[in-house]
Amino acid sequence: MFAQTDLPRLPDPYSQPEFYAGVTFKRGMAWIFDTILIALITAVIVVLTLGVSLFILPVVYLGVSFLYRVFTLAGRSATPGMRLMNIQFLTRYGETFDLGHALLHTLGYTLSVGTLLVQLGSVFLMMLSPRGQGLTDHVLGTVAINRPRAGAF
Repeated sequence: MFAQTDLPRLPDPYSQPEFYAGVTFKRGMAWIFDTILIALITAVIVVLTLGVSLFILPVVYLGVSFLYRVFTLAGRSATPGMRLMNIQFLTRYGETFDLGHALLHTLGYTLSVGTLLVQLGSVFLMMLSPRGQGLTDHVLGTVAINRPRAGAF
């Protein structure tokens, strides 16, 4: 059995639905914002390399996307798009992401977007699960929630 301190400390979706209200839509909007920002960063790299990086553009874009997500999630448990939408990730223990969680979550995300069926399954999980968790969230036990006020849960 788990000790009391080992139990997940996430907001309950039934008694505290305000933490999950609209999060799936907000994640989608944050994803669009982040994708545009990543594309702009990639374009700057293409210009700075005098177009040479165009020969490996998918690799450059994937690298920028991966580093962008890891470092922004590790810094504040949210990408800039997520901060704009006022949402953040939490670990299964209700803590913000550290570098390890950010790395694992980004790796899971990157693998899932590489396969259309897996990505669609992840989106359906977000829409149907009580906490709005995607596939990577289910595997890691993480959640995206509306950013709480101090001491909210």
